[in-house]
Amino acid sequence: MDTSSLFSLAGRTALITGGSRGIGLMIAKGFIAQGAKVYISSRKAEVCDAVAAELGDHCVSLPADVSTVEGCRGLAVAYSEKESKLDILVNNAGAAWGEDFETFPEAGWDKVMDLNVKSLFFLTQALHGSLKAAASAAQPGKVINIASIDGLRINPWETYSYQASKAAVIQLTRRMSARLIKDNVNVTAIAPGAFPSNMNKAARDFGDEVGAAIPNKRIGYDEDMAAAAIYLAARSGDYVVGETLTVDGGVVNASLGENWDPA
Repeated sequence: MDTSSLFSLAGRTALITGGSRGIGLMIAKGFIAQGAKVYISSRKAEVCDAVAAELGDHCVSLPADVSTVEGCRGLAVAYSEKESKLDILVNNAGAAWGEDFETFPEAGWDKVMDLNVKSLFFLTQALHGSLKAAASAAQPGKVINIASIDGLRINPWETYSYQASKAAVIQLTRRMSARLIKDNVNVTAIAPGAFPSNMNKAARDFGDEVGAAIPNKRIGYDEDMAAAAIYLAARSGDYVVGETLTVDGGVVNASLGENWDPA
């Protein structure tokens, strides 16, 4: 039994959407620390370029808007011009929309479902060839979808399309895994809880108060998210297929009393 290299990503390439901030950035830093060459993508080119430069020689900026099928295919082409194969794809780009039930608009469904669910599928489809080129039975390719604990249980916020989209990501992960395992590509997901980010401003700005309501008594650290992603991406996760890993300090599985959302 060789456990010394279980969590190494040396020699592997990864592409992370929404990789210039928040959870995507946490994962990018973790992958780089484990030896991977990481391509980060985000809609704002100047931000993506600046973050890649800050992360160093093992990080490359590939700005793209993956909210459309055309944008997904464009990113896949841009990546293929840099690399002949892809070991790890992290589908992290996402959006949220909160509004009262009575006024919740169609735009709040279209924007969220297109980016959180539809683009995840079509980007993976567009990169299918690159993933297959890197994958083998001895070293499976990896697709990691970023879901949310809001896809596992409801919260009191009126984020209807967001909660529905994250539940869809979890089920889509299972369905995609059943197909892509035939190509030696493992599809999994992570369901984060309260991590500080622009999307989760409560955890970012009121971390102590939010953490007090979590069974583990704190919000998530950058290392918590990086560790989960590294586990799934590296050899340590080679026998994990179709699973959604909940990383939330116990909110989903260890909470008692009212269904209150710390995020």
